[in-house]
Amino acid sequence: MRAIDESTQAPLAPAALQLRLTRFNRGRLLPARPDEVDPLARIEDELVMRQLEAIWLEQERAAVARRAAAAPTDARAFLAWFEQLKEQGPGQGDPLFPWLAARAGAEAMTWFLTQEVAGEAGFDDLVALTQLRMPKRAKLELARNYWDEMGNGKAVGMHGPMLEALVQELDLDPDPERVCWEALAVGNLLAGLAFDRRFAYHAVGALGAVELTAPGRTAQVERGLRRLGISPAGRRYFQVHAVLDVKHAEAWNREVIEPLVRSDPRNARPIAEGALMRLRAGARCFERYREVLGV
Repeated sequence: MRAIDESTQAPLAPAALQLRLTRFNRGRLLPARPDEVDPLARIEDELVMRQLEAIWLEQERAAVARRAAAAPTDARAFLAWFEQLKEQGPGQGDPLFPWLAARAGAEAMTWFLTQEVAGEAGFDDLVALTQLRMPKRAKLELARNYWDEMGNGKAVGMHGPMLEALVQELDLDPDPERVCWEALAVGNLLAGLAFDRRFAYHAVGALGAVELTAPGRTAQVERGLRRLGISPAGRRYFQVHAVLDVKHAEAWNREVIEPLVRSDPRNARPIAEGALMRLRAGARCFERYREVLGV
């Protein structure tokens, strides 16, 4: 299946598709008022966009299906399989990040961060969507994770504003029309999985993969920012995630993934697919970034 442009019935190019999905996801996340939106036009647009999204998500799923099918369905064995993705999953150990830590200049780092900010889907909102009607044990851990993202009730500790501080310091302009489609696809993938309850367990796997694999990369980005003289406030988002995500991953694996597979072994397959889909999307980004930056 390929995403189709409804106006021409022609397959959409990846860049055009991801730009449309990015606009769609912003629209369905931002608060609005009834007098600002034509309800019928919105429903018609949503039908088209959700069809495009569904076709694309199935393509992404098909790309990892064989590897995901090899994941065990015993809870302990599955958890071991999942945790090894930190070393053996798509994109892990990519040479981009040691280069960012030790060699990237200010222009290259700014370009990289612009891509990353453009693809940011808002982890807090994604967790909130994923936890809907989940079993009690998993729901409680997702709530704890969300509360950490919210700075445990203190604005100064909220993760979103930490990233915004870096955006302001470097004057980043993450205009989706001027960034790589691969970066947009990361955010669109996570949003699509979290919004569609058919992919609820995929979202668990995808978000769990982020927590599992992010610390090493964020630590290297933070080292690069420090080397380039970025302020402590500008680096804080990456400092926090280099440490906190290690604890988040341990709790996510213990309290969410293992119990979900133990309660129903059929959950192993979609969790595995979601994790691999997210890691594959990240690997696709890293490859494109290295191509642009000459790494």
